[in-house]
Amino acid sequence: MNHRHSRVRVSDSHARPSRRFHHAGCTIAAVLAWLASAWTPVTCAAEVFATPRPGRAFAFPRDHGSHPEFRLEWWYVTGHLWDGSSNRFGFQATFFRTAAPQATESAVDLPGFGRHHLFLAHMALLEVGTGRFLHQERLNRQGWDAGSSTRTLAVTDGNWRLALEPGPDHPERLRLQGSIRGEASFQLTLEAVKPLVIFGTNGVSRKGADPGAASHYLTFPRLSATGELRLNGETRPVRGQAWMDHEFSSSQLEADQAGWDWLSVQLHDGREVMAYRMRLKDGGTDEFSTLAWVDREGRVTHLGADGFALEPLARWRSPRTGADYPLGFRLRTSDPATGAAIQWQIAPLARDQELSGAIGGVPYWEGASRVLDDAGHEIGAAYVELTGYAGNLADRLR
Repeated sequence: MNHRHSRVRVSDSHARPSRRFHHAGCTIAAVLAWLASAWTPVTCAAEVFATPRPGRAFAFPRDHGSHPEFRLEWWYVTGHLWDGSSNRFGFQATFFRTAAPQATESAVDLPGFGRHHLFLAHMALLEVGTGRFLHQERLNRQGWDAGSSTRTLAVTDGNWRLALEPGPDHPERLRLQGSIRGEASFQLTLEAVKPLVIFGTNGVSRKGADPGAASHYLTFPRLSATGELRLNGETRPVRGQAWMDHEFSSSQLEADQAGWDWLSVQLHDGREVMAYRMRLKDGGTDEFSTLAWVDREGRVTHLGADGFALEPLARWRSPRTGADYPLGFRLRTSDPATGAAIQWQIAPLARDQELSGAIGGVPYWEGASRVLDDAGHEIGAAYVELTGYAGNLADRLR
């Protein structure tokens, strides 16, 4: 696909609508919304900002870029890396934009800064061999050191950057640059192995009964990753694979939702799975929870809440926040290719992969994991996100 001229119009699929406010992006968007509400009153998003519409004709590279007409937006990359000595690493890079509260008459304009958007970003790295988990957060006002292009994917926060930099032989090539204080840094080239996936029905991922509670949800389910990682004073070449989500929306969590358990799976057989369980305050599972299969050609099959189950295997309590997280899951579902019932174990590569919410006070667990079949064989890699275990997110956003 040539991004300079590509347009994609999505058609109706058998996807079930989704009420979710979405995994990692949702976590950071929650932080941003909470920060914004603490700053000054915000006009209701439904009255001011755009809402996703069915049948949108996506145009690239434009739609890889920013959509300021929507209140919230996030670009989210997770992946697994190996160096030449077979040392394994997990990484997370998240960039988020939210509309800032409406400026008051007393607001002061500063040279080089805008008043319309806030940018928050997270970086994390897991050194699997030692269990060492590094992470950092940043929050910046729109300006010279934080921003996002509306023409293509180019988002920055300080010296962190994610950008589409296509070449003549590969139009879907991205560059990622990140660091974690002075402890680690990485520069990666990400190239799409499979085509872009658009989740939802007719291009819209529903988040609730209100038609405005929805998002546009774009995913590269499999990217090759090559580059350099600097850690412990040593720079080493690395390679591996990554997953990238881009979502834009003007919605928030439903009042009856306490949080979510989300996972992305990249199977060794060339397929992917995305699943999320929206947890209700009463402990139940929201009916809009979803599991989606992506086949080898990039075709998507969605299952509803009754088509899968996530069963916790153990628990882990954070020594920092006191949050009691499930530690690993048994995923039960059916294989759309064969109809056979399957059960996998989603096993974390380290127990402590909690981002403690230094900015905004919304901790969550975001962790590299491996996927085991019922015979104990490793059949894939995964990332898992767990939110709402350190305080109710819906209550935070009121």
